[in-house]
Amino acid sequence: MKLWIFLLALPILMSCSACDNGSPQAHSTASKQKPDVLHIATWNVQALFDGTEDGYEYEEYGAGWTREKYVARLNNITHAVDSLEETPDIFTLIEIEKSHILEDIANDYLREYGYHWSFFGNNDGAPLGIGVLSRFPFTQTRVHSISNQEAVIPRPVLEVWVTVEERPLVLFLCHWKSKLGGDAETEPLRKAAASIIARRVSDIKREDSGIPVVVMGDLNENYDEFYRQGNGFITALLPDDAHASAMASSGVNMPHPDFLVISKEKPPMARHFSEDGTYNGSFAPAAFYSPWSTELSGGSYNYQNTWETMDHFLLNDPLFDNAGWEFDSCAVINVEPFINSYGYPASYNPKTGDGLSDHLPLLLTLKLLS
Repeated sequence: MKLWIFLLALPILMSCSACDNGSPQAHSTASKQKPDVLHIATWNVQALFDGTEDGYEYEEYGAGWTREKYVARLNNITHAVDSLEETPDIFTLIEIEKSHILEDIANDYLREYGYHWSFFGNNDGAPLGIGVLSRFPFTQTRVHSISNQEAVIPRPVLEVWVTVEERPLVLFLCHWKSKLGGDAETEPLRKAAASIIARRVSDIKREDSGIPVVVMGDLNENYDEFYRQGNGFITALLPDDAHASAMASSGVNMPHPDFLVISKEKPPMARHFSEDGTYNGSFAPAAFYSPWSTELSGGSYNYQNTWETMDHFLLNDPLFDNAGWEFDSCAVINVEPFINSYGYPASYNPKTGDGLSDHLPLLLTLKLLS
């Protein structure tokens, strides 16, 4: 397996002038910023292509994809974001085609929200990437891509450092490999993405053990995936239990584990995996608290009338140490217009232009303690 890491020196600094895209001026009013509260959102917006048909569009978009449909999508997304009681200070958008879509959103549609900083990442040849908008400047940005002889992860992992109220925060923005092709068959690529994060979290912890880390995005994996798969194989997200640890220990043969441990505890612990900082000769796996494990219900994605928890916020232990940025709450945005009349995500239909996305957004709230 070959690991490629690209350091991008400067994120995009947004202009304050509106884009000439034929859309109305921003019709939203940003919520009041509170210096001691930070709202972070992640949303897979379901194949947001720009207004130019260039051959990368999915087949279902057909030959009728137009700029007018693109503008209509951005208007619908804007109305939906306007409906939120708390607007995100940092907003990750998954499945967007190009970086200039972020510019369109920030400079015009959500201009009054003050998203002056943007960062986008994608692999060459992949039709869709990951973007993030922020009211706060980025101090570091990285794009992590991984490949092996068999396959390439279609989307990279983005690493973004932001300082708010003089307190650093590290975000890993993800869209892991889908299960198309089979759950077990595609799991190695999700584990490869988890390995990147495990290594970087280990590096960050050695530099400063008190830096809070949030892993966020569409991981294409449930927080309890190991159990849903009947404990049949090691998944990229593993529960902190003895059985998972025993199964994983026989397969760890690399410097860093290729899985993340999901804990129900606050702060999160990997009690069954390590007590001395190592695990089966490797570094100890990173442990994260998942709000799905204790305080969220339902899911963010519905497949064949079954709710799945594909979208995530995973939080490390400094977010529970009663100092600096602390976990406050997490919510699934499962209200109209994000859901349809049946209570399921209001999927976008490229032929009719109806709907928003087949995923629901998640909103994380952090509070600042002295």
